[in-house]
Amino acid sequence: MKAKVFHVITHLELGGAQKITLMTLERLPRERYELGLVSGPEGLLVDWANRLPAVTRVWVPHLVREVRPIKDILALIQMWRVFRRERPILVHTHCPKAGILGRWAAKLAGVPFIFHTFHGFGFNDFQNPLVRQFYVWLERITSKITTAHVFVSYENAEKAEKLGLIRRGEWILSRSGIVIDEYTPSPLGRTKLTEWGISQDKLVVGMVACFKPEKAPTDFIDIAARVLEHTSGVHFVMAGDGELRPAVEARIRQHGIDRHVTLLGWQNVEVMPEIYRNLDIVVLTSLWEGLPRVFPEAMASSLPVIATEAGGAREAVVHGETGFLFKPHDVDGMANAVLTLVADADLRRKMGLKGRERVREFDVSTAIAGLESAYRKCLENSR
Repeated sequence: MKAKVFHVITHLELGGAQKITLMTLERLPRERYELGLVSGPEGLLVDWANRLPAVTRVWVPHLVREVRPIKDILALIQMWRVFRRERPILVHTHCPKAGILGRWAAKLAGVPFIFHTFHGFGFNDFQNPLVRQFYVWLERITSKITTAHVFVSYENAEKAEKLGLIRRGEWILSRSGIVIDEYTPSPLGRTKLTEWGISQDKLVVGMVACFKPEKAPTDFIDIAARVLEHTSGVHFVMAGDGELRPAVEARIRQHGIDRHVTLLGWQNVEVMPEIYRNLDIVVLTSLWEGLPRVFPEAMASSLPVIATEAGGAREAVVHGETGFLFKPHDVDGMANAVLTLVADADLRRKMGLKGRERVREFDVSTAIAGLESAYRKCLENSR
């Protein structure tokens, strides 16, 4: 008899947590599992979700990212009804909002096994201390009804231990994996620059991220401005969009660098490998993270990475070997690192090749195999 497993995520925006959730549902063996997806109905990845074979899809309109007490209660009730009706043996939640509401809905519905993946935390060091303390408390009490805690980075797991969210060593590591071979550099070179209106003689520095507070996208624009004070041979591109786009556009105008920055907007998942093939350097300015997929994607594309040391960055990027890491908001440091790589083609190549050598740890097959092993252990114990 197949085990019924439901995954729950807040919404299907273009992000790492969403991608790995759908990739997991795509790859779990149908002969062993009856699969379901519960999510808010919005996001660029809804079409991908609708194409998944043999997956029960349940859209919860009230499941939104922001704190909305009435909607949150309604979402909890709707998910409880879904789990009462479908009777999954295991519910696996992702992201902070779905993680709290989904786990309690599953518990109240009598679901035997409840997994949660921390793709980062709903709290961070930049919040009001009282707000942060409340979110930590929510995670702490919800952890008591959680069968297994899954982390994408050691750093996040260690932080959860220190905060008392989990007991020491009682967690599972499952990277937010990628299909590595999809990102193999192409001999055709940079084929998109003409489409983007960028001269072939420019070095292209790119950031791939949602425009939301945790990614600090305006820092990327500040980095661009500092670099452009020293050289005009670089063009900056941003693949992504979101709530902070007006702030990003305003910062570009403020610096007067419109001709040197291209906003690509949201990009389909299928074209992302091609986006990376047109970049020379990848930058990520995050303030807090789990472990962003941008790192293995850039590494698989043989690109050096300049980033903040937020979350599990050090588990992917080796400072001075595959890229450079800095404290959040260290715009000057990151700009100087860009200038160092711009001036040294051999260093760019060496760092990119070193990254490619390290990326096997982030293969999606390895991540899902480890996760399924944890599923099977629970299910076998229940029998």
